[in-house]
Amino acid sequence: QAQLVESGGGSVQAGGSLRLSCAASGRIFRSYAMGWFRQAPGKEREFVAGISRSGESTNYADSVKGRFTISRDSAKNTVYLQMNSLKPEDTAVYYCAAGRFQWIASTTSGYSSWGQGTQVTVSS
Repeated sequence: QAQLVESGGGSVQAGGSLRLSCAASGRIFRSYAMGWFRQAPGKEREFVAGISRSGESTNYADSVKGRFTISRDSAKNTVYLQMNSLKPEDTAVYYCAAGRFQWIASTTSGYSSWGQGTQVTVSS
């Protein structure tokens, strides 16, 4: 099972930017898709963005399209989530996840390993 460690969360005002990083260990990062999910208080964990094993394909939730960008650096075993034009409704704990497949899944069942989460708070 891959170990995933997120970093880069914090507090920002609306309209600001943050970049999340997720460092992974093990061959799983190099073999499967990676994803970011988020969970706000009282809500279910939801898909934010995913990137295929090759990095050629990406997928985003409608709520973040045009504002967030996912990328991966295979040399560093790291996946990133660049978040721009942040809104208060983006406030949540963000989780990095390693997929079960090479292609992107948009549900939690498509992922086998999870990070501990990093808090993102956007104030108005």
